[in-house]
Amino acid sequence: MNDLIIYEAPKGAVGRDDFQVRVRIPGEEWHDLFEYEVKVDMHQVRKASMVYFDMEGSVEVEVECRKQTVKQVVIRPLSIAIPFVCEGNRIAFTLDRPHKLSIEVNGERFHNLHLFASPLEEQAPKPNDPDVLLLNPAIHRMEDIYRLVATPINTTGQLPKVIYFAPGMHYLEETIMRIPSGTTVYIAGGAIVVGSLVCDTVENIVIRGRGILYLADFHRFSAFRGVRIIFSKNVTVEGIILLDPPHYSIYIERSKAVRIDNFKSFSTRGWSDGIDIMASTQIEINDVFLRTSDDCIAIYGTRWDYHGDTRHIRVRNSVLWADVAHPLNIGTHGDHYRDGDVIEDILFENIDILEHHEPQTNYWGALSINAGDKNTVRNVIYDDIRVEDFELGQLVDIRVVWNKDYNPVPGQRIENITFRNISYKGANTNPNRIYGFDSERLVDGISFINLRINEQLILEPSQGNFDINGFAKRISFSDGRNV
Repeated sequence: MNDLIIYEAPKGAVGRDDFQVRVRIPGEEWHDLFEYEVKVDMHQVRKASMVYFDMEGSVEVEVECRKQTVKQVVIRPLSIAIPFVCEGNRIAFTLDRPHKLSIEVNGERFHNLHLFASPLEEQAPKPNDPDVLLLNPAIHRMEDIYRLVATPINTTGQLPKVIYFAPGMHYLEETIMRIPSGTTVYIAGGAIVVGSLVCDTVENIVIRGRGILYLADFHRFSAFRGVRIIFSKNVTVEGIILLDPPHYSIYIERSKAVRIDNFKSFSTRGWSDGIDIMASTQIEINDVFLRTSDDCIAIYGTRWDYHGDTRHIRVRNSVLWADVAHPLNIGTHGDHYRDGDVIEDILFENIDILEHHEPQTNYWGALSINAGDKNTVRNVIYDDIRVEDFELGQLVDIRVVWNKDYNPVPGQRIENITFRNISYKGANTNPNRIYGFDSERLVDGISFINLRINEQLILEPSQGNFDINGFAKRISFSDGRNV
């Protein structure tokens, strides 16, 4: 069965006209999509484009490039290998399932078109459901929302369980919405909510929808995050899009059982990481697209008032684009006042990395483990990771470090790390580092199984341009056939 759902942009949405995008179910009428403006990169902030819709089955897409003559087209991730036809300035292709794509004309990665085709929603709330507090477009006083959430909505005394932002523009007057336990916040497709969502010492929270959370107009030092999850458990974030937060897109600290699915985010400020996880456990991240101007995903131990180890992290089926810093980073922060933290049991699986650009050599590494603050990082698996040619950095960086910008003391240890089915197509000019710190702070047990750089199987360090110091041991390369 074929199905297609599109969403009308609200009046006041910031748009572009670089492209015109139409979609349809094969044989049916075309539907024009609104082209949203998304800002990208930090070194030189530029304006790109984004469209979104939901689908099932087959959907035809037609993209007209309005601002330049089309000479070359690339649709990424390259691993998807979507066939397309280009006639004049029109690009046409068919999707047989949802994808998150970058459509790049004439090599342009900073004024490109991002296309997000999501699966159909399952059991989405409706505005007339009996447990729904419906918010129509407006400037919302938070005290009014809190009062309404605590007010029975019928004669049985039932309280609202769903806060429903209807299509249109919404402004949170105090910027931050603190979500009570047991609440669903639903941002409908075609809605834009200007503000930040906070889960603080709560449980059983769902933040979902197909709409947009918008923070582009706030100053960098306001430090608002898109979604902040602290001292909480059983939290789900699903389906929404976040535009240009001053700080992290999703910030998870001292929390448990957090699930993030089909989340899309863009950022342009310093320290505007994608998803950061600190002192937390049982975190599931699936099918996200993160184009960020700091680490896309960072996994740490203790930081600030959030103390503890970090364990049981799963990141799957995602697309990462680091205009600045690392796509994947582990280990920098921990409890240096005591004996450090343990960061362990981490899986990265089926991931496309589209960019890694970092001028500072100390922060190179598309796949980075930098253990500082007495931390031990162990039992990490990278499996089926595809790294495309990137601007500036290196593929792998595994170091027990003393980063004096952030670490009062060095890290303790990195051990039992597996890289399986990793492919990289790029220059590989900068050496891949594997460094222990000293004879007591080692890197021990790093396995590369079926690592391919520019399609060449890497079976020894020199083939892959690896620099391994004397405090790293048991480093192995194999083809995987006997593993």
